[in-house]
Amino acid sequence: MRPPVTPVDGLGDWAEAERALGTPLPEDYKQLVATYGRGDFWGALCLCTPFGDDNPVPLSGDLLEDYGPLRDGWPEKYPYPLFPEPGGLLPWAVTESAAHVCWLTEGPPESWPVVIWSRENDYERFDCGAGAFLDGVTSRSITSELLHHDPELAPWFDPGIELDHVYVRLGEGPRPYEERLRILRDAFAPTSDRGDYEHDGRRQDHFAVDGTGWLMTYECTYGHQLRVAFPPADSAEARRTVLAAVELTGCPVLSADTVHGGSSWDSGTGPADGAPSR
Repeated sequence: MRPPVTPVDGLGDWAEAERALGTPLPEDYKQLVATYGRGDFWGALCLCTPFGDDNPVPLSGDLLEDYGPLRDGWPEKYPYPLFPEPGGLLPWAVTESAAHVCWLTEGPPESWPVVIWSRENDYERFDCGAGAFLDGVTSRSITSELLHHDPELAPWFDPGIELDHVYVRLGEGPRPYEERLRILRDAFAPTSDRGDYEHDGRRQDHFAVDGTGWLMTYECTYGHQLRVAFPPADSAEARRTVLAAVELTGCPVLSADTVHGGSSWDSGTGPADGAPSR
């Protein structure tokens, strides 16, 4: 998985981070943070890092504070101690379903195994470190019932940057859905598949634009639309490229706006006209 040019929340003072936690940390984890930073691995988990003032998933040893009172009432649901208890679970990542991906802090840091603890109090243990665990998951040599991803898709990494989301609502055109999807994928090529969904004739197809990292969902599930996510600085380029691609499908643009308070595109002008409205 190609790392980002600049890892998000990937650089900082490790000595201070370890002092604040009260424990040394494994070297492979430090290398992961320095190389990838905060972000999404294969739609399965997000790496916590100890850096960044606005980091929404900081590395912190607060499981005992958060879950200690619950354990007092239901000790049978907590087979492992909780950090900073000796040998306690210390989370280094979170999954898309909010499960904790932890170290079991027994012995020296380089020997800490990985334990996944789900919200349903299910547990999985893997006798390897964070780096080997991620490598095993993405190479498919490690399987987990608690990580939800599509093993048929090529693994990816999306850095944890803020994205603007624009919903381009479309009218119907003369071509069938499959042909419109092919035209869009060709217009944005090269792209990477991010999965699909189909039920009772309703479809969603997710893909990423490889060169830019833009994320696309073409669908007829919640109306006929193309959902686009991109860094705010790419708004003008994304608008031109997206509207030009949609024009090739033969479908009229009905609106292009967002419910997230970010970029909003004026669909009343052509794909190369003017700047996007903000």
